[in-house]
Amino acid sequence: MDNYSVKKLSALAGVSVRTLHLYDKMGLLKPSVRTEAGYRLYGEKELLRLQQVLFYRELDFPLKEIQIILDDPAFDLVLALEEHKKALLARKERINTLVGTIEKTLVTLKNKTMLRVEDLYDGIPREKIEAYRTEAMTKWGKQTVMEVEDTLRSFSKEEMELMKKELNELTERLSTLMTGDPASTEVQACIARRYQIILRLTGGKIEMGKLEYFRKLGELYVADNRYTPVNGLPSMELALFIKEATDHYVKMQSQ
Repeated sequence: MDNYSVKKLSALAGVSVRTLHLYDKMGLLKPSVRTEAGYRLYGEKELLRLQQVLFYRELDFPLKEIQIILDDPAFDLVLALEEHKKALLARKERINTLVGTIEKTLVTLKNKTMLRVEDLYDGIPREKIEAYRTEAMTKWGKQTVMEVEDTLRSFSKEEMELMKKELNELTERLSTLMTGDPASTEVQACIARRYQIILRLTGGKIEMGKLEYFRKLGELYVADNRYTPVNGLPSMELALFIKEATDHYVKMQSQ
């Protein structure tokens, strides 16, 4: 059976040598062997006890209380580990919630000019915004829409305007190419760029595969050609062309 020196145990457990000396002095974690030269050596039993100490410390138990628990003859290691697991999972969930709150606060502090939902739908009449959001939530799920909106808030207005401008330019370019082959090099280059912009806008907050989501967007354009205007008016011809080009892009990328 291996024995560990104070230095080796310190490195293994991620605690300082000074801390191990303190635990020894308290009687919380005594070495299994003290050599004639005065060196402390720890075995497997001490490693398991130290693990328990660290778990209880993580859960904010005072050292004296930890010692009482571990020295209790009725102490059950397996039961203790199960309880630690439950407590740490609960703490993990709380931490994840706090991290989410911090992220939203950072977005608020960094992007004070882009906090309202209305800002994300600039150009759409106010009375239509809720109808559009409800429609999107029905198709993609409320959680997905909320997460995508949070991602959009992380962009500055300038960044959003640039991406919207490029998407509009790509749509206009595709409208001039729609009498040609949707699989042509030029068309596919436009579709590839649209895909990259869509990925950035959604921030990867899509439960389904990214390519599948992009393909379904092509279907959406056919189902609702408001998103594919030509000369300011919805165009079914352009919507069908973009769908065909998108289907081809997804097929080629999936191979």
